[in-house]
Amino acid sequence: MSQASVNELRLIEAADGIELTQADLSDVTQALNSWLSSLARALNQHQLQRPTSLRGGHALLTRIESINALVTESAGDWKRQWTALAPAQRLSQAFDDKVMLLVFGKFNAGKSSLCNLLAGRFAAHGRSVAYFHLEDGRVVWTAQALDEGATETTARVQGVSLGQRLVLLDTPGLHSVTPENAELTQNFTDSADAVLWLTSSTSPGQVQELGELSRELHRHKPLLPVITRSDVIEEDEVDGEIVKLLRSKTPANRRLQEGDVHLRAQEKLRQMDVATSLLKPPVSVSAHVAREQGETEEALAQGGFTDFYAALVDLVEPALAYKQRKPAEVLLHHLEENVLGALGSRLLPELSQLLGQLLQERERLQALQTRITTLVWRQVASEVPRLLEQHESALDVRGLCGALQALLQESLANELASQLGDYEVEALGVEDDLAIELPPGSGYVVVDASPDLPAVDGSPPSQATKVVSHEHLHDALQKAVHLQLTHCLETVFTRYGKALDGIENSTHALQALVSHHRDTLQEIKASLRAASV
Repeated sequence: MSQASVNELRLIEAADGIELTQADLSDVTQALNSWLSSLARALNQHQLQRPTSLRGGHALLTRIESINALVTESAGDWKRQWTALAPAQRLSQAFDDKVMLLVFGKFNAGKSSLCNLLAGRFAAHGRSVAYFHLEDGRVVWTAQALDEGATETTARVQGVSLGQRLVLLDTPGLHSVTPENAELTQNFTDSADAVLWLTSSTSPGQVQELGELSRELHRHKPLLPVITRSDVIEEDEVDGEIVKLLRSKTPANRRLQEGDVHLRAQEKLRQMDVATSLLKPPVSVSAHVAREQGETEEALAQGGFTDFYAALVDLVEPALAYKQRKPAEVLLHHLEENVLGALGSRLLPELSQLLGQLLQERERLQALQTRITTLVWRQVASEVPRLLEQHESALDVRGLCGALQALLQESLANELASQLGDYEVEALGVEDDLAIELPPGSGYVVVDASPDLPAVDGSPPSQATKVVSHEHLHDALQKAVHLQLTHCLETVFTRYGKALDGIENSTHALQALVSHHRDTLQEIKASLRAASV
């Protein structure tokens, strides 16, 4: 008996001898559900608060409301996405007592041909073979072998049950030109316990194809690369005529391709942040050579099935380990992909954009503070000479200060409303900060007949004196206006800055919340997979 026949029997016996045991997943399942509840509560408690200093039309408020709506909708989205996994879960339950291998590859990679050949070999040894396809998520059994062809003939998910414990799931190519086929494939790949990656020897190891397997590989499913169509057409002379013959590639050529595929697949997995331990050594086969030569022992050996059978036997144990933890893995996948994945693709970018908006808004406010200070100062300072003339006859410094204060209040209110229309200005309460007072010791007093009226510089009541210098009074008033204006605007913009600080702090808190839950989910995942080693 050839080694190919020995390995074929080993595979059939291994498939029939698979022992399915129930793993106690209650602790990890409870941990995963608790994790989800904790995340939902935390997100709800950390929704961004709307600052009262911002008006409804402010771009920051629009972003905040969008983020809060996203957080509110998330829990409902998670439930709907979990429900959407039901077809795959039903398929998994239909084959709960079997190990399922996903046969993956481009539509011309020879998936159906390989599945049919394996089915024929099991049947040749008297093992049961049952073909099926899926309709509306239901398993429909049939006596018809899997469709084969060089074009997209697999318009539906189909498969074959081999013996008692092994199932091959053949799907429409993930690179199919039919979008419905690719979507259908994704709906059912959750059910597989391991993956056969079929890649044609005409261009073996197109590692970009592994990107289509990203979901499955991140789910820690073992991966066996299979180089198909490992054959060549050669010309030979038969009975005096030149004929074309299909022959297997040489062992040296096969080993060269297998080594190259292995190295490039490892590098691709590293780039995808997938454990390279999942990758099994590639094998090369030619179903066409085996069939054309009558599937004899020699033909199977020539077709590369000696190594292929051995590789499948070695794949059974890690596939079984995955299957035992599959219920928890399916929930874990949902949490990683639909929950954290959505937060990573939708919420976190929104938060990052909000932080960018906050930075721009701080720069805008800083520029506006300078601009408003300049505009108001120019408006009020230009009126000082006129006001001096109005109050010169009575030398009424107190009245002059009051008039300047009123002018300053009006001008500042107008500019704040004009320049900061998206902020609440009326409720600032800064009027008291605008009182215009001359510094003590300036020598400027109020001329008044009443001896009880104190001087503005705080000196005791006395006979009124004249202003020492009109020019000095002008300069002092301008300085007083600028001092009060600067102080008032500093108060105003500090309040606005604190409102932005509150938004920024709550934004960072949301980011930290997601990061924390990502880390804790990784801990649960590591615990789950370590237990199955």
